[in-house]
Amino acid sequence: MTSLFVSHGAPTFALEPGLAGPALSQLGTELPRPTAVLVVSPHWMTQEVQVGLSEVPPTIHDFRGFEPAMYELEYPAHGHPSLAKKALSLLDNAGWKPVADAHRGLDHGAWVPLTYLYPGASVPVFQVSLPANLDSQSAYQLGQVLAPLQEEGVLIVGSGSLTHNLYEVRWRDNNSAEYAKAFSQWVREAVLENDQARLINTLALAPHARRAHPTTEHFLPLLVALGAAGPDARGSVIEGGVEHGVLSMDSFIFRNA
Repeated sequence: MTSLFVSHGAPTFALEPGLAGPALSQLGTELPRPTAVLVVSPHWMTQEVQVGLSEVPPTIHDFRGFEPAMYELEYPAHGHPSLAKKALSLLDNAGWKPVADAHRGLDHGAWVPLTYLYPGASVPVFQVSLPANLDSQSAYQLGQVLAPLQEEGVLIVGSGSLTHNLYEVRWRDNNSAEYAKAFSQWVREAVLENDQARLINTLALAPHARRAHPTTEHFLPLLVALGAAGPDARGSVIEGGVEHGVLSMDSFIFRNA
């Protein structure tokens, strides 16, 4: 079983690949071809967990203030309603009280990184929302609940950002902030040491955690991916560098031993 955490950074990642874009493209050629991709993104947050059942999910341009080219981008992937319904069943059986959404499209937390991972929208995609009341432990548990979908060939992707302090973004200054580098290095070490307990407690233990994540929603998808991989998972790093001074673009792949 394999799961993935991707840092999607700013929406402009779609047009500015940096280090992370080519690395994700290479990864997409190396991974076994999935039946579908399930994405959990902080840009679809709901009270109760929801699952997208759309057969052809539209591309959602859920951002503003960017150049016109951003709003012309499309990711016309098919959905996978039958596998999405299996996700609903798994969540329901685990007591999560899921809700189906037959019309939900793909937010930029999904389609922007998938533009590199699977260009041409060649793999079906569906999303599971991020419940608003999630904490670190329950994010890990969400991944555990969804894990059996991997037996159906589903690649589970948590999409977020390894650091995400939008108050300090420097659009024209790419010198990496020291706190962002320190937080990222701490997480990288925990991933490479396969220390799941440390990762689950990152937001309480890591240096500069509150500054790196003033809110938690862009970190929790990492723990969803970790939970999906299982307790014996082995992690590796996909180098992404730091964009706009404070947005670490590192991603992680977790493989069950």
